[in-house]
Amino acid sequence: MADVSMAPQASAANPSDVAIQPPPRDRKLRETIFRYGLLVALSAGLVVLAVILYDVIVRQDGFSTLFQTGFFSNNASSVARDSGIYPALVGTLWLMLVCILFIVPIGVATAVYLEEYADRTRWYNRFIELNIQNLAGVPSIIYGILGLAFLVRGPLSLGRVVLAVGLTLGLLVLPVVIIAGREALRAVPPSIREGSMALGATQWQTIWKQVLPAAIPGIATGTILALSRAIGETAPLILIGAAAFATDPATGFLSNFQALPLQIFQWISNAQKEQFAPLAAAAIIVLMAILLAMNAVAIWLRNKYQQRW
Repeated sequence: MADVSMAPQASAANPSDVAIQPPPRDRKLRETIFRYGLLVALSAGLVVLAVILYDVIVRQDGFSTLFQTGFFSNNASSVARDSGIYPALVGTLWLMLVCILFIVPIGVATAVYLEEYADRTRWYNRFIELNIQNLAGVPSIIYGILGLAFLVRGPLSLGRVVLAVGLTLGLLVLPVVIIAGREALRAVPPSIREGSMALGATQWQTIWKQVLPAAIPGIATGTILALSRAIGETAPLILIGAAAFATDPATGFLSNFQALPLQIFQWISNAQKEQFAPLAAAAIIVLMAILLAMNAVAIWLRNKYQQRW
């Protein structure tokens, strides 16, 4: 009997006695090649960025132009020494305000519906998800055509005003906000929902009081990154025909406006390019500083409020 009872113990393998086999040599080689390939790609991007910054800051004399009298306070002018970016800066802020008012409620509501309420077995929900993923990769010029056909002209006929162009840029980055919002909601553990509903809360109360507060850092990060993309888009503005010659800042949603990317394009394409090139370089520095600041805020929000489950 003793021998029979000891047989299963003798046949069972002790996990601590099993030797851990090292990964195959070819797999380690592939991982090394892949890692160094990533470093090469990153280095190439940094080198290109450094070259562009050198050309803008040093060769085109953009840095010293930043301190030119009236550069931030003057309106656009046909004389280079009297030109400034004040209308373009104000117009860019108006565009970002329209984008925020448009993409935040619609993007968050769509993300909540698709992640919390939608039945993935229904064909129309799968159709919506497929189109959102596809729209995230559509070129910006297509959104410019859409805005020109339906917002500036066509059914709405808003004209070349802040509201029309802001909605066009909002449509451009809306898929990014929806995808980021869904990822943030998906990162909240199911146990949070189950615990809240087990205590008697409804599904909406669970989403409003538990899920959304936990997902706000991810949603805010995605929204800021989407706005940083919208702020640098030029193709939709050129196609819509925004007022590149506007000399006065925007005063409302239905007023003509100027924007930094469009002002840069107008200065670079000016017949007196050599005189306006330093102004364009300085405006590029301002635009890049705004983009870097927005990305830094997004990273700070993610690191400060990200929760570990």
